[in-house]
Amino acid sequence: MAYKTWFQDETNNIKGAFIRQQNRFTTPFGTGEGELPVEAGRYRLIWSAACPWATRQMIVRSLLGLEEVFSVGLVDPIRPQKEYSDWAFTLDPDGVDPVLKVKYVSDLYLKTDPAYTGRFTVPAIVDIPSGTVVNNDYFNLSYYWETVWQDFHKPGAPDLFPEDLREDIIALNGVIFHEVNNGVYKAGFARTQEAYEAAYYTVFKRLDWLDGRLSQSRYLFGSRLTDSDIRLWVTLARFDAAYYNAFRVNRNRLIDFPNLWAYSRDLYQIPAFRENTHFDHIKAHYHVCCDPGNIFGIIPKGPDLSRWDTPHGREKLAARPE
Repeated sequence: MAYKTWFQDETNNIKGAFIRQQNRFTTPFGTGEGELPVEAGRYRLIWSAACPWATRQMIVRSLLGLEEVFSVGLVDPIRPQKEYSDWAFTLDPDGVDPVLKVKYVSDLYLKTDPAYTGRFTVPAIVDIPSGTVVNNDYFNLSYYWETVWQDFHKPGAPDLFPEDLREDIIALNGVIFHEVNNGVYKAGFARTQEAYEAAYYTVFKRLDWLDGRLSQSRYLFGSRLTDSDIRLWVTLARFDAAYYNAFRVNRNRLIDFPNLWAYSRDLYQIPAFRENTHFDHIKAHYHVCCDPGNIFGIIPKGPDLSRWDTPHGREKLAARPE
């Protein structure tokens, strides 16, 4: 049986442009009526190290010191051979998540809603007592960890979503998502030349703009590391290893952007970024599961990872002038 590529479960519009599935479980965390209770030990985050949206949650978890507040389950980067797109716990003994006692992410979704017909996505927040998915809202999840979970932050944790920058962060995050994070998918999963080229030019126009912005400041908002940096990072980390060739966004490699490349090395050399970035998972997933032309499932050996540890010089930059 051939591997089912997950984008076969998505849709494309009449011009062949890729349209991402909407999230199904979006109840926020909080103290208000109908919100998910903020309770240590109650939830389990299911993630794939290949997935940029899931990796973002893990980086935030590490930066804020939430490792003992909610547990995590890691799925295999290569999808199981099934008739529909899924994720499997084959990295665990007997292929079963040790806490939730399931073999597939689909088991969790279908227990939550037997009539569910969408993709079985990660990240997924599972309520451990009931074994049901309570949130898969990858776009907003990090905002919750950064705000309503603040009582559980470790001493000295960075303020990734400072109140004085929130409107600007939200605005920039929208741009990063549509034109970079999801932009590479729009190029990779386009079904017409027109749709591919539109996405391609959008991605590189925005990367050029970001490279210029980062020539003036260490991070996207001056000297402060924020949620926006984590969102941009997860795409940059995958760019040369996967998107450049598998998604045909091949005008430039990341290493060809002087400021973006130095900025990326700066972030990678922070333990929370390094420890949650698994290039072997990234390459395996995108080349085996997302590249239909790779019929033999060959996983590239490069790029050379040692270059990520070369000096970046970013600490010399002053805050971005307002």
